[in-house]
Amino acid sequence: MTISPWIEFELIPIEVVLATIGSQTHRRFMKTHTPASGIPFFDDAKYLVVGRGGCDAFMSICNHFEKFRRARAVNVRVAADGVPLMPGWDGDVHGAFRSWLEQGFHFEHLGSFWERRRDPRLLFVHYNDLMADLAGEMRRIASFLGIALPGAKWPAVVERCTFEAMRARSAEIGEFEIAFEGGAKSFLFKGTNGRWRDVLTPDELAAYAQRVAELLPPDAAAWVEGGRAALPR
Repeated sequence: MTISPWIEFELIPIEVVLATIGSQTHRRFMKTHTPASGIPFFDDAKYLVVGRGGCDAFMSICNHFEKFRRARAVNVRVAADGVPLMPGWDGDVHGAFRSWLEQGFHFEHLGSFWERRRDPRLLFVHYNDLMADLAGEMRRIASFLGIALPGAKWPAVVERCTFEAMRARSAEIGEFEIAFEGGAKSFLFKGTNGRWRDVLTPDELAAYAQRVAELLPPDAAAWVEGGRAALPR
């Protein structure tokens, strides 16, 4: 979280973030939740676009809403700018789902990058693919970034990037307690897919499918739900 800063994360002052990035001498990498329309695209930079199935992303964000310490403070700051507010959390998953669908941020965000999918500076990486073949996806990313790693080091590097390994060494990743009650155990919560199956109703899933069709073209919708395996060969 320090080496690869999330540049919009207001709980860490932007002056600190910029100073951290400015002091780095290695190849720099940073995170953003901004759609493609708000990002500068440099000729000498590369961009990883990370996606996840909408219902799985929704279940994950419910946990974020529940555990996030600073939602009220963040909302106060952004309200004057007309930025959509983080919803309050009262435990009503179904009400939150309706609001989340109506806002449509998840799909609009990914759709903004999908429009640029032919740009050679972009690589799309999906949560499903990472879960199915972490080593293979890491090699694909390394190839895209032009990073060579001796074969003997790959097993240890891959193991260090599993969900379980990250959770076990969360103190090395960052101070999760700044933003989340329960720290890393709340932020690195489950790392699984499909939790929505026992939660969302058939009517909600139908509304979900309709909303996805409204916001994404068919190929983008297929990728969001299934990753690379869902796309035509």
